[in-house]
Amino acid sequence: MPREKFKTLTEQMFYTLLCLKNECVGIDVLNFVKEMTNGRVNIGCGTLYDLLEMFNKEKLIKQTKKEGRKRYYIITQKGNELLEKEYNRLCLQINDYKSFIGKVE
Repeated sequence: MPREKFKTLTEQMFYTLLCLKNECVGIDVLNFVKEMTNGRVNIGCGTLYDLLEMFNKEKLIKQTKKEGRKRYYIITQKGNELLEKEYNRLCLQINDYKSFIGKVE
């Protein structure tokens, strides 16, 4: 059975959407993710542009303008809802971990 699309997000997906809370271009996303995660998460250019294309097609982000080769994007309401859903899922995992560890010790 195929996996449901966007049921969970990869780190690269999560951080790309998070960066697009503010309008920016792809190179900005690459720099913001690296800075935000202290280099822990790295997104390759090919991966980023595949994600931007996929997110745009699914209406999770929208292109706001184009200046030469630069394309600016921002997250949509649908993208915000998906990002919030993923955040809540991660918080539940953290709570499960803390609950389990508390019982083990």
